[in-house]
Amino acid sequence: MNTGHDGSLTTIHSNTPKDAISRLATLVIMAGTELPERAIKEQIVGAVDLIVQTNRFSDGSRKVTYITEITTDDNNEIVLKDIFTYKQTGIKDGKVIGKMSPTGDIPTFYDEIFAHGMTINKEIFNV
Repeated sequence: MNTGHDGSLTTIHSNTPKDAISRLATLVIMAGTELPERAIKEQIVGAVDLIVQTNRFSDGSRKVTYITEITTDDNNEIVLKDIFTYKQTGIKDGKVIGKMSPTGDIPTFYDEIFAHGMTINKEIFNV
C-alpha cells in the first residue's frame, strides 16, 4: 500500500471499519516508527480509499457488511463514511437473510469514476 500505486488490496482482521483503522495505526507504532499519530493517520488516509468489511454470521456464511470510504474533515481528522451497510432481517431455513442498503452518501471519488471511463448511476446511493 505504501508504493503510491492505485489498486492495491490488503486484508486487515478487524470487527468494524473503525477498528481496521485503529489496527493499522497500531501496526505502524509496533513497527517502531517514530512518527507522530497525526502523521500515521495522514499516511493511512493517503493509502486507503475504501474499507470493505465482511463478517461471519451465525449460519457460517460471510457477507459484506460495510463499504466505507475514508476521508478527512476540515481539521484533517479521519472521517469514516459508510456508503453501504448490511442489515440482517432474519433467518430463513437456517440461513441469515438481509440486504445491503445505501446510506445516502455519495463517495467523494464519484467523479473520478467517469474519468476512468466507467459509469455508475447515482441512484444506487439512494440520493
